[in-house]
Amino acid sequence: MKYRTLGRTGIKVSPYCLGAMMFGAIGNPDHDDSVRIIHKALDAGINFVDTADAYSRGESEEIVGKALKGRRDDVVLATKAHLPMGDDPNQRGNSRRWLVRALEDSLRRLGTDHVDLFQIHRPAPDTDVEETLSALTDLVRAGKVRAIGTSSFPASDIVEAQWVAERRGLMRFRSEQPTYSILNRGIEREVLPVCERYGMGALVYSPLAGGLLTGRYRKDRQPDSHRAAFGFKHLSDERRLDVVEQLIPLAEKAGMALTHLAMAFAIAHPGVTSAIIGPRTMAHLDDLLAGAETSLTDEILDQIDAIVPPGTDIGTLDMAYNPPAVQQTALRRRLPDERSAV
Repeated sequence: MKYRTLGRTGIKVSPYCLGAMMFGAIGNPDHDDSVRIIHKALDAGINFVDTADAYSRGESEEIVGKALKGRRDDVVLATKAHLPMGDDPNQRGNSRRWLVRALEDSLRRLGTDHVDLFQIHRPAPDTDVEETLSALTDLVRAGKVRAIGTSSFPASDIVEAQWVAERRGLMRFRSEQPTYSILNRGIEREVLPVCERYGMGALVYSPLAGGLLTGRYRKDRQPDSHRAAFGFKHLSDERRLDVVEQLIPLAEKAGMALTHLAMAFAIAHPGVTSAIIGPRTMAHLDDLLAGAETSLTDEILDQIDAIVPPGTDIGTLDMAYNPPAVQQTALRRRLPDERSAV
């Protein structure tokens, strides 16, 4: 594989990043099989592995730790913190109190003394970004983290964090992990340009749009029981399925599988460093590796643009992040005393 630099960190990573979300109870509960999948990915030249504490409540990290025994030095290892890890309200979020403990727990599960990239899984409006950056800076200086990043941050939050880091002399975020695929191109408007402006790497997740760009889901085919069990509504979104029906003949005419078209599209953008693949089975990995050298001509990219215009989202990926103001009605309403004062 031809390796790329993660932002301006100098860290070289493969254009495919192995995502470990599907290793563990949520996907593949067989630890030995999951380890074999990870080893095959590493043998194929993938040197970038991304996981999170919340993936199967730490089980994913434990599996990754098993797989990296004896191979840790050859891997750029990334994990995340923020999502709930217990009933205690302080076992989550972006506070110093939680991030320090969360990292220690992750290091224990991963069987290592440091991670190469420690990411904040989601924004936390209730926590000053200075509080978060200060804690992360201390973790970097302690040698437990090499670089820090974000996931699903809006462009405005990314810019604010960069300003705070410069003003306070703190470590700055060096990467962002947003969702990106042919069906979800919204980050092309602001997030990717902002990442490029600040020299941040972008490791994009769900380049296959949660399975829609595998070709397994069509207008006349229902989601399988595994997907349906997790309530993936996007698999039956008529607008998204309409686009899939247009992309399938485009891929066939180009002589490539739809999955290969989708992955090649994701890593073709100059602002994208790596695209995260999340195989649950060895067959899934084999299919993705078979298209690792696929590249798209300008003609094909223009045809994709005609189907899904740049900067456009077709429907919404179920796992995509929505800010609290969108999710919580109370944050979109004035308090009674404020309304009466107007």
